[in-house]
Amino acid sequence: VSRDIDKATRRIFIPKTQTRLYRWPQPQPSRGYVLWLDFDLISITTLQTKAQNATPTTIVAADYFLEPNNFGPPYDRIEIDQSSTAVLESGDTAQRSISVAGSWGYRDDKRSAGTIDDAGGVSATDTKLVISNASLIDVGNTLLIQSEQIFVSDREFAARGTILLNMVGNLASDKATVTVTVDPSHGIVAGEVIRIDSEMMYVEAVSTNDLTVVRAYDGSVLASHTDNTAIHINRTLIIERGINGTTAATHADAVAIDVYEPPFDINKWCLAESIAAYLQEGAGWGRTIGQGDGAMEFGARDLGALRKTMIAQYQRVRLGVI
Repeated sequence: VSRDIDKATRRIFIPKTQTRLYRWPQPQPSRGYVLWLDFDLISITTLQTKAQNATPTTIVAADYFLEPNNFGPPYDRIEIDQSSTAVLESGDTAQRSISVAGSWGYRDDKRSAGTIDDAGGVSATDTKLVISNASLIDVGNTLLIQSEQIFVSDREFAARGTILLNMVGNLASDKATVTVTVDPSHGIVAGEVIRIDSEMMYVEAVSTNDLTVVRAYDGSVLASHTDNTAIHINRTLIIERGINGTTAATHADAVAIDVYEPPFDINKWCLAESIAAYLQEGAGWGRTIGQGDGAMEFGARDLGALRKTMIAQYQRVRLGVI
């Protein structure tokens, strides 16, 4: 669904690190100091002219502007500062004369999401990552750790050292028993999911060593648990390394993690399309979803209206000079 949204809007909402090449002069008439871009640009690492030559010319950041200045990013053109001596030039031929290396996409919004909590850090080949706070990261998120983008494809539980159940007696098999006492210095926060034996519990609140939980969470089976049983937390992420043009690297323990955040309404649209597709696939793409008394007719009118609104708001206009 995310890729479908990218195609429908002609944008990407998670930045890519990429080098894009352009003809110069551009095929249709334009001012000789303006390079029109075929893709949203967030920032430039390197701008070169005569790029296909053996010795291309690098244009320094002080000699160009990213436009529109008042609204970007995203930027749709690069303008040479006319008070500088820099110029856009073709090389041996007009083809691939301008090289723009940088970060491409709609925008670069991120939020802080804790740190690496993996003894010894992670190597460039590790496919699992332990984090400090599972409430801040979800499956499907794209992370930025230093200069590497990482995709979270799944997560799993792991015992957290010596964090044990610390009840007076056992924890009863009762959905009304929602206070779980654990050992001190546990580090568990509200919004995380813990597992005791095979029962999962959602942590709604934390007061010192007392956790207020939702029992039998996510379809797990309600059960009783013996005091001193190990507490597992779903802080181990299954990850895909070095995505979107970045390079997998080694990261030390306690390094900060950021999560990319596309616009809220784009996220809402993505969820709506995903849920609709999930339900429709389960119904064999029929008009009725569910069975028996729970059956309901599926109508896509509201989803269609949402789709139309989002495309009208976010679709990138094709530029005629590319």
